[in-house]
Amino acid sequence: MTAKKPLVATDRAAILLQLVPYLIGKGEVSIAQAAEDFDVTPAQMRAMVEKLTVIGLPGSGGYHGMPNELFDIDWELLERQDVVVITNSVALERAPKLTAREAAALLAGLQLARSLPGVGDTALFAGLLAKLARGASDTPADVILAPEPVDAVREAVARAVRERVAVSFTYKAPDAAPTTRTVDPVKVHIADGQWYLQGWCHLRRAMRTFHLDRVSELELTGIPSTHGAEPAPAWFEPGEGDTVARIRFAASLAPLLGDYLRGAEIETTGDVSTATVRLADERALRRLATRRGGAVEILEPLSARRAAAEWAAEGLALYR
Repeated sequence: MTAKKPLVATDRAAILLQLVPYLIGKGEVSIAQAAEDFDVTPAQMRAMVEKLTVIGLPGSGGYHGMPNELFDIDWELLERQDVVVITNSVALERAPKLTAREAAALLAGLQLARSLPGVGDTALFAGLLAKLARGASDTPADVILAPEPVDAVREAVARAVRERVAVSFTYKAPDAAPTTRTVDPVKVHIADGQWYLQGWCHLRRAMRTFHLDRVSELELTGIPSTHGAEPAPAWFEPGEGDTVARIRFAASLAPLLGDYLRGAEIETTGDVSTATVRLADERALRRLATRRGGAVEILEPLSARRAAAEWAAEGLALYR
């Protein structure tokens, strides 16, 4: 048998952090079994178990004030049978309480996640909702998510994913004639408040990303989905109906633009940068420019530049 290496302080601390949840989960475990599970010697495990009785909740002055604020074990069982049982767990079972507002916010997030095709599972979400209700300090407020224009499309795609069939729809990309597409749906994403369908396009014979706001007359077909396991394209990669745009901004602002600049061609002169970016929807440029308070200027396309100016003017008019 290979001798175990001496435990350094960092290894011992890491084991101690895991030891109490492990012992509580086991309920009752022998020193030999615990030593094997943590890859230490029985003597090392016994020493750490014994040290648990001087660890616990700090008092007001940084010291433990009461005996029940320390972990404790069944000493008699340990001495006679080499078996460890935690008898005082120092309030590890006390779950932090959520306020009603916090619980309501989490409920809203769960409802949104539940709407994602291939994600929403009734039993799973029912259990999560019940746990949230139990963990709240007060009854969470009723949460109602207003329906979106794309909800019907998203629900149809969810059904297609479950039934593993292709969908057929009319797609209208910017500055292009409507086309009829047949797509094996892979997944639906939400990014910056916009919903997108990713799937295998039978017309293009490749993976494509479609903006759900541009999808109409969607129907489920009887065609089996044979590309459902295909890897979906990453965000901000070239996709169907992409907009190629140019923006100008202070070079120091680049870290704040994040994924907008992923894969972009950037030219910097002095303190000013110009980037050529590809986006699935030019409306994202409008949001980007207005949120940065004039620090980002849209150069091209002209339609996006004009839309950003009009949107900003409409917002300003609300304050008059």
